[in-house]
Amino acid sequence: MISIEFLLTSLVVVLIPGTGVIYTVATGIFVGKRASIFAAFGCTLGIVPALLASAFGLAAIFHASALAFQVVKYTGALYLIYLAWQMWRFSSPLCLKDNKAGGRYTDIVVKGCLINILNPKLSIFFLAFLPQFISSKTDSALVGMMVLGLVFMVMTFAVFIVYGVLSGIFSHFIVKSKIASSVMHRIFATSFAALGLKLAFSDRV
Repeated sequence: MISIEFLLTSLVVVLIPGTGVIYTVATGIFVGKRASIFAAFGCTLGIVPALLASAFGLAAIFHASALAFQVVKYTGALYLIYLAWQMWRFSSPLCLKDNKAGGRYTDIVVKGCLINILNPKLSIFFLAFLPQFISSKTDSALVGMMVLGLVFMVMTFAVFIVYGVLSGIFSHFIVKSKIASSVMHRIFATSFAALGLKLAFSDRV
């Protein structure tokens, strides 16, 4: 069931920079390597609803119903633009103050999770992607999709951790420089705004 083709294709998909990667990298740079792991976990956790929706056919609703798709799509776009506004306005891209680490990391996980939950195209992607790698001889397509989805999530978490840790290495140099920090904030803010607009104007696949 878990073929080399599936693993290679999934790796390429995961490596492509998207909202989750940008969020994890931003967290690694401005909050630290440990925080980036929580960001990676949040983004990975946000895949669960999309996987379940695809496995149980709920993603077909997004594909068939223009209203359902538009509601979730615009909510996700507005959320990305909100994150962009936070990054542009405040000294930290996550608007995190010196509160307790537990609350801070929870906030990071929740925001990472929402980024993927509010993207209806992720559910449709799983619905179109996973069945291609399920054998027609399998006893349960549902179990097959869940297994492949879990493997995809593990790969996502691992790759995002690498992105986050690598970005965290440069955190000390960027945060110490007010100019570099300001420039990076604006780059990430612009990236999130652009991704939000891209999602808002995207069509169903």
